[in-house]
Amino acid sequence: MTYTTHLVTDERAFAELGPEWDGLYRRCESATPFQSHAWLHSWWLSYGRPGRLRLVLVRHEGQLVAAAPLMRVGRPVPSLVPLGGAISDYGDVLLDDGRGEEAVAALTDGLARAARTALVDFREVRPGGAAQRIYDHWSGPRRRVGDSVCLELPAVPMDELVARLPSSKAQQRVRAKLRKLTSLGVRRSVVHPDEVDSALRRLIELHQLQWQGRKVTSEHLRPRFCDHLVRSVGPMVRSGDAVVTEFRLDDDVVAVDLTLLSRRLAGGYLYGAHPRLREQKADVAVMLLDACSEHARGTLSLLRGNEPYKQHWRPEQVVNQRLLLARRHTAPLLAAVLCDVAARRWGKELLLRRHGWRERAGGGRS
Repeated sequence: MTYTTHLVTDERAFAELGPEWDGLYRRCESATPFQSHAWLHSWWLSYGRPGRLRLVLVRHEGQLVAAAPLMRVGRPVPSLVPLGGAISDYGDVLLDDGRGEEAVAALTDGLARAARTALVDFREVRPGGAAQRIYDHWSGPRRRVGDSVCLELPAVPMDELVARLPSSKAQQRVRAKLRKLTSLGVRRSVVHPDEVDSALRRLIELHQLQWQGRKVTSEHLRPRFCDHLVRSVGPMVRSGDAVVTEFRLDDDVVAVDLTLLSRRLAGGYLYGAHPRLREQKADVAVMLLDACSEHARGTLSLLRGNEPYKQHWRPEQVVNQRLLLARRHTAPLLAAVLCDVAARRWGKELLLRRHGWRERAGGGRS
C-alpha cells in the first residue's frame, strides 16, 4: 500500500479541496467543527497571509486519508501552527479512522519535511485528538504541555442536567428560571439555512449591544470576524455541523445563538442577547443551555473558559494539550518555547498571589 504526501501552499488549491476534505472530516471521529473545510478555509480568507499556507496532505490511491491544516509563523519562534487561530477552540489534524499506522507515519514524515527549520506547534488539541497519534509517532525531540481549560457536560436532556446540580434548592431555582422563560413568552426556533446569514449579522449586533460599556473580546466586533462567521456557518448548517437558534419575545428577535456540532460534541460558540431579557429577569445562560442540550452529541462542551457561571453545572474540567514537535536541528526552538511557557505560567501565578494578598489585606480593614 503506497501513501503519497503533498505540501499545498496555494490558496486556490485549498478552496478546491472542499469536497474531499469534507469526506475525510466525516471519516475522522475525533474531528471537531474547527477542522471542517468551511471553517478553516473561511478563516484563511479573513486571517491568512500570502505565502504562509502549509497544508500537508496524504493520499492513498488518490483518496485523501490524512491532512494537517497549518501555516508558518515567525514569532515567537519559526513555527508551523494550526489554522483557525485564537477564535478556534480546538486545533487538530485529520486522520481517516479506517487507515492504520501507515497513514500516521506518512503524515508524520510529511510534517517533518514541511517544517524544515521550524517547530511544529499544535495548540489546543482536545484529549484524544488525532494529533496525539502524530505526537506518539514522532521520533525527534517533543514535549507536551497543558493549554486552555474547557468545561464539559454529558450530552443529556435538560432535565438530567438540572438533576446534576448539587442541591435540591439549586435544582428548584433552575426549574423556576425555565418556567420564567415560558411565562415571559420566550420562543425559540432553529434558523432555516437560507436565513442563516441575516441571523448571524443580528447575532453580532446583539452581541455588541449586550457588552456595550463592558469588557468584550474585541475581535468579535471586527468586520473580518463577522465576514468569517457569515461565510463559514451557512455551509456548516447545511452539512449538519452547526445550528443557529433565534429567540423571540413578542415579535422581536431578542437573542441568537450559534452552536457548533461534530460527531463527538456540541459546543455553544457565540451568542448575542438583548439587554431587555435581563431587565425582565430572564436567565440567558439557562435559556441557551436548554437550547444547546437539544443538539448535544456525546459531549456538551462549554468550550474554553472557566467562568463562574459555568461551574454551577458541575462540569468536568478538560485540559487541551499543546504538542510541540522538533527535529534535532530545531531542538533549540523547542527549548525557547518551553522557557516562554514556564515564564508565562510563573507570571500568572504571581498575579494570582498578589491578588490573594490584596484580598486578605483588604479583609482586615474596618
